[in-house]
Amino acid sequence: MKDRRGKWRILIFFLCIGAVSVGCARLEKEDGKKSVRIGVSLYRGDDTFINNIRGELENCAKDYEQKQGVKVTLDIQDAKGNQNTQNNQVERFISLGCDVMCINPVDRTAASVIIDKAMTAGIPLVFFNRQPVEEDMNRWDQLYYVGAAAKESAVLQGSILVEQYKKDPGSLDINGDGVISYVLLEGESSHQDSLIRTEWSIQTLKDGGVPIEKITGGIANWERSQASALMEQWLEQYPDTIELVICNNDDMALGAIDALERAGDGGANLVGIDATIPGLEAVRSGKLLGTVSADKERYAGAIFSLASAKALGEEIDPDISLEGGKYYWCPQVAVTEN
Repeated sequence: MKDRRGKWRILIFFLCIGAVSVGCARLEKEDGKKSVRIGVSLYRGDDTFINNIRGELENCAKDYEQKQGVKVTLDIQDAKGNQNTQNNQVERFISLGCDVMCINPVDRTAASVIIDKAMTAGIPLVFFNRQPVEEDMNRWDQLYYVGAAAKESAVLQGSILVEQYKKDPGSLDINGDGVISYVLLEGESSHQDSLIRTEWSIQTLKDGGVPIEKITGGIANWERSQASALMEQWLEQYPDTIELVICNNDDMALGAIDALERAGDGGANLVGIDATIPGLEAVRSGKLLGTVSADKERYAGAIFSLASAKALGEEIDPDISLEGGKYYWCPQVAVTEN
C-alpha cells in the first residue's frame, strides 16, 4: 500500500513539473523574445566613415535596450581588409547563434560565399556600405542593403563646385586662364561607390558649365596616407598648376590637405564626400570647400532597425522605405562653410 502511494506521489510530482514547464514555455512565448544577438563584421575598423557608423550602431543598441527592454548583444568584428578573415567571422557568428548578421563586405563581388553560409543557417543578412552585385542580392528574400546612393553623392559634390563657380569663377580658376585644372583622388578600383562618384562628379561639373581640365588622377584606396603621398608627388610634378582636388571621400581630401600644408601651398580648392568629423572640421576651418553628408544616425538606424526586426521576427518599420523590398538609400546633403 505504501509502495502504491509512493508511486502516485512520484507520478503527481512529475506531472506538476510538466505542467510548470508547459506554463513557462507558454509564458516565454507570450512575453516574446527578450534578447537578440547581432553579428557585425566591418571591412576595416580604421576607416573613418565606417568607424562613425559603428559608433552610431552602438548608440542604437543602447537606446533600443532602454526603450524596448530587449537585451542586445552586438558582436562587432574587424576583418581588416581580409575576405578570408571576414568569412571566418561569419562562421563564428553562426556558431554563436546570432539572430541576424550585418556585413560590410571586404570584397563586394565575393558576397556569395557569405550568402551561402547565411542561407544554410537560415540567418538574415543586412549588408551595408559596400553593395553586393545584383545577382547575389536576388538569391534570397532575407538579404538587405543599406547605403548612400553613390550617384547622389557625386552629383551633390559636383554641385558644390558648380555653385561656387557661378558665384565666383575666380575662386576656382586661380590662374585666370579660363580653365580649372584638377587632379582626382579615387577610392578602391573595385568599389562601386568609387567608380560612380568619379563619373558623376565630373559629369555634374560639365553639365553645370564649369570649364575643367584633368591633370592626373590616382587610386588612394580611401586612405589619408596614400592620398597624401600621391598629392605630394603631383605637387612636385605639376608645380603651380593644380587648382582643384576632387576626392572620392574626406579621408583622401584630408591627406591631400596634409601634402599641401607640407609644401606650403594653400591655393588649391578641395572637395570630399562623407562628412566625417575631421572632414567637417576642415570645412569649418576653410581647408575643405565642401563635403557631402549622409545622415549617419539614419544610416545606422536603418541597419539596426532591419536587423532587430529580422532577429525578432517582426514586420520591418514602414519608415524604412525599401527599394525593391531590399535596398535602403540614406538621404544626403551638400555641406559647405556658408
